[in-house]
Amino acid sequence: MTDVRHAYLWLLQNTFNRLSRRLASHGRGPFSLIRHVGRRSGKVFETPVVLARVPEGFIAELTYGDQVNWYRNIVAAGTCVVVHQGRDHEVVSIEKCEKEEGLAAFPPARRAILRVTGRRDFRLLRTADRSAHDSAGS
Repeated sequence: MTDVRHAYLWLLQNTFNRLSRRLASHGRGPFSLIRHVGRRSGKVFETPVVLARVPEGFIAELTYGDQVNWYRNIVAAGTCVVVHQGRDHEVVSIEKCEKEEGLAAFPPARRAILRVTGRRDFRLLRTADRSAHDSAGS
């Protein structure tokens, strides 16, 4: 099972993530980027993710669990940068988020998909720019 999961994540990283990273860096599509530093390598990485904008920052749904590298890296560092619609947002804390609060942050269509697929692991990526929510939109 671990080998299948590893192969699947490698395939995502080397195909779909490349395309979604390009879209996110240009502020197109549903993707944002998480810019983080590798906890062992010290290298800077950018990982495309779908986030929900909230007044406190962003809600992330941990589709592949809390053991994926991007998440482990931001927890180890205690920070990261979210690139959302072409703007950088400094994350000042990472906090567990209750399932219903996490679901409520997403638009109705995505929320329905998250419910049907049984998603329940959410995190609040609290940013320093709380007032930006009003000007950035959802």
